[in-house]
Amino acid sequence: MNPTDDTRTASAIPPAPALRIPVDRLHAIVRAIWEQAGSAPREAELVADHLLAANLSGHDSHGVGMIPRYVESLRGGQLKLNLHAQVVRDAGAVLTLDGVKGFGQVVAYEAMERGIERAQKLGVCAVALRGAHHIGRIGHWAEQCARAGLVSFHFVNVAGDPLVAPFGGADRRIGTNPFCAAFPRAGRPPLVLDFATSTVAFGKARVAYNMGKQVPAGALIDHQGHATREPKVMLEAPFGSLTPFGGHKGFGLAAMCEIFAGALSGGYTTHADTVDHSRAIINCMLSVIIDPAAFDAPNAEAEADAFVEWVKASPLADGVERILAPGEPERATRAEREAHGVPVDPATWQQICAAAAAVGVPAQQVEAWSFD
Repeated sequence: MNPTDDTRTASAIPPAPALRIPVDRLHAIVRAIWEQAGSAPREAELVADHLLAANLSGHDSHGVGMIPRYVESLRGGQLKLNLHAQVVRDAGAVLTLDGVKGFGQVVAYEAMERGIERAQKLGVCAVALRGAHHIGRIGHWAEQCARAGLVSFHFVNVAGDPLVAPFGGADRRIGTNPFCAAFPRAGRPPLVLDFATSTVAFGKARVAYNMGKQVPAGALIDHQGHATREPKVMLEAPFGSLTPFGGHKGFGLAAMCEIFAGALSGGYTTHADTVDHSRAIINCMLSVIIDPAAFDAPNAEAEADAFVEWVKASPLADGVERILAPGEPERATRAEREAHGVPVDPATWQQICAAAAAVGVPAQQVEAWSFD
């Protein structure tokens, strides 16, 4: 398409209604795609678990819509199937692992399992994971730690894949570099904070593009550095950039995620020598996992609860129904989608079906995946 052709602008396309796909059926479809592609059953299951969990949490940017990108990466030789995290160095409370470009949904799961085991033994463990293919929604890994009763925080970079302009800059120089933290609570859901350091994640621009919608004001700039709400600037040349959230503060946190995750892990950061033009998404992650019992803080959970109750009791601003603690929006979305199915826009669904066909899923099987 000619980049000057405005017929594909979000404002010109009426949003198509999303399909609603039952959770169990969508999970089975994702497993089938990756088993056909060559994944062992356990790998296909972990990938399906993760992608569906992202959709159920309302993070469609990191859900099943990633399948076409993963298939492109697989066919390009970047994503490697059926590989496992390799220990590079074991220094007791510090572990360094290499993801060897294996499925991030597998190698990050394994990295957290090792870190959890070590933190339960020693009270704390810092886990550096480098060279993993896209590890997806970072909250998934914090929730894995929280289920074991452990506090965790995570710094992530998107190595060699600049999509975000630095504060004050006009072109893409840095990744969307997520930060995440979780605090477990006995018998109740954990508090989970999980966000990209860009104003919106790249995947949210992709979802908006496929749905014919605009993104929020302030989230994007075009190739000339001008503000725009059209998501096509992220998917059609000449390319624009995402903006960092919160101006210089978001950019500062993104920079530290880049350095903590990319440099300290022994992986790499984004610069002129590492920019990658393939379809791979390579992540490095530095995770610190802590057993709360290792501290002299018997009232830690009660103090956390008291704080949450205090802030939620604030008088509400105009138009606000209630104040939500970290993790509450995701839980509400999860309950609704478990009951009514996962929404997938028609364009994304067509892309998923095309990706399935590309890895050899028979046409008759793909045609049977119809949702009217």
